[in-house]
Amino acid sequence: MKDAVLDTNPGSPAERPAADPSVTAPPPPPAAKKKGTDWWSEVKGLFWLLLIVLGFHSFIAKPFYIPSESMLPGLQVGDRLVVSKFAYGWSYVSPTIPNPIAIFKSVVLRQPEDSWSYQLPFIHGRLFGSLPTRGDVVIVTPPGTHNDYIKRVIGLPGDRLEVRDGVVILNGKPVERGPLHYIDIPVDTNSPCKASDYGDQAKIRLASGQWVCHLPIVTETLPNNRRYDTVELGWSPGDNYGPITIPADHVFLMGDNRDRSADSRFSLAELGLGGAVPYENLGGRAEFVTFSLDGDATLNPLTWWGSLRSGRAGTSLHPTTVKPGS
Repeated sequence: MKDAVLDTNPGSPAERPAADPSVTAPPPPPAAKKKGTDWWSEVKGLFWLLLIVLGFHSFIAKPFYIPSESMLPGLQVGDRLVVSKFAYGWSYVSPTIPNPIAIFKSVVLRQPEDSWSYQLPFIHGRLFGSLPTRGDVVIVTPPGTHNDYIKRVIGLPGDRLEVRDGVVILNGKPVERGPLHYIDIPVDTNSPCKASDYGDQAKIRLASGQWVCHLPIVTETLPNNRRYDTVELGWSPGDNYGPITIPADHVFLMGDNRDRSADSRFSLAELGLGGAVPYENLGGRAEFVTFSLDGDATLNPLTWWGSLRSGRAGTSLHPTTVKPGS
């Protein structure tokens, strides 16, 4: 008679307990999801990114491009700079609200547009507002327009201001002016030194072969001892103005290129600022140049580096403060 063989392996049928019908078997693992792009998450991410960027531009700082020569010699066409939006508090011109229609017309249809942004209706006052310091370089939106200008603060509320033969007179005292001297600005696509603007003799060629714009300069020193250079080309329609008393909460602005600047001396119809402007129209204070382009760059990225102007990056836009009598 054969011996019976016991199955002693662990887990063998002989050792397994009987199945308990009250215990539910674990559910099968979920089927793997199909890989793909979650477009809704992408859209939400882009929305929040755009909101953060617009918030930063509206309330902290914003890049600005110099389109004209009205602030020569300190600012040149092609300069890119940073504007602090919080310097004087916030007003109705502070928010950056993109206008898709204006962007499309400008970029796609190549039609000139005053601004790529919507502007809120005028609201009196500023949140945490303060007046600028005389001599600040500011961004300003002329009343009733959507354009951004860049000018220097010359007159403050209550000042009695006039201009006589090109000399600014504040509260009965002429602003201090230094002797006439010259500086040379390299000629390039963005700074062509047109004879119609600066005369036939302004564009000269140095011994090195470089073409420069030889500009006559007068240094002004304001009553608070802040000093900066202005371009003095001789007589122009803005050489005589006023006198006026600057109203409360208004500032009087002028360009440093005095004979080529549409500023507070000129009416809105003349593309000026229409006199002293409400301080609500100030969009911020210009701080420093980030970089500058000579105008030769194309869509080809290989041309971008060569178009950079040397020595412009980091240039402060705050005027020099000098000791009294120096």
